[in-house]
Amino acid sequence: MNKIYVVSDGTGRTAERILRAALAQFPGAEVDIVVRSNVRTEKRVIQVVQEAAAAKGFIVHTIVTQTVRNAMIRFGREHDVETIDLMGPLLARLTETLAASPAERPGVFAQLNRAYFRRIETMEFALRHDDGQRLEDIRKAEIVLLGVSRTFKTPLSIYLAFKGWYVANVPIVMNQAPPAVLDKVPPNRIFCLDTNARELAELRRTRSEYLKGAAGPDYADPEFIRIELMQARQLYAQHAGWTVMTVTNKPIEEIASEILALRGPAGEPDEHDLA
Repeated sequence: MNKIYVVSDGTGRTAERILRAALAQFPGAEVDIVVRSNVRTEKRVIQVVQEAAAAKGFIVHTIVTQTVRNAMIRFGREHDVETIDLMGPLLARLTETLAASPAERPGVFAQLNRAYFRRIETMEFALRHDDGQRLEDIRKAEIVLLGVSRTFKTPLSIYLAFKGWYVANVPIVMNQAPPAVLDKVPPNRIFCLDTNARELAELRRTRSEYLKGAAGPDYADPEFIRIELMQARQLYAQHAGWTVMTVTNKPIEEIASEILALRGPAGEPDEHDLA
């Protein structure tokens, strides 16, 4: 059986996909594909070349670092192992066309892929957990936003999700106890959105007009809102670990920046994860 070594200073997925696409043109061919990833030093290149020589195989590689790529060519010749460079000619042509030098940073494409797919996951999570939905798995959220109606919970959730965070938001309703599951969420993940009653009344008045009164007679009433905010603040005060954020007259970007400054880097475990 023919043996082909896929070698990369990253994950090797790109080279393997290209190789398999090419092999699809040879139905019935028996090929053993061996992936060797994170090959980033001359010593590691020598080991892989010697392995391929012993197996009488050849090498397909996508190495972005020129010194390591040159080592692959050199040691391949010395050990009579054929090496097919999928990345070097393309980088050379792009360097000439773009009049710029490549970064030569292994694994960048994989990092971009991870960031892209995480963003898709976090956006889907935010939409599934908007306005108190799917509370049964809210503990998966890295950030939970609490607040009465029209305190920017949903737009903040979407904005933070786009930044790569798993976010859920839960409405605080007057004379209703908050969901008990909130007590099982690490308190440093919960951010309570507070605002000025007068500003909130104006926002709700606009919303009520848009809904043609469907939100109810008290929805935009200043006195109702004042009491509603007072009860919400009393709830927040009962949980010392929750963080209260004032959102009055602040853009979404500023509120999000304040939350992230307190929360820390996305995807990293906090002290509650490590306990």
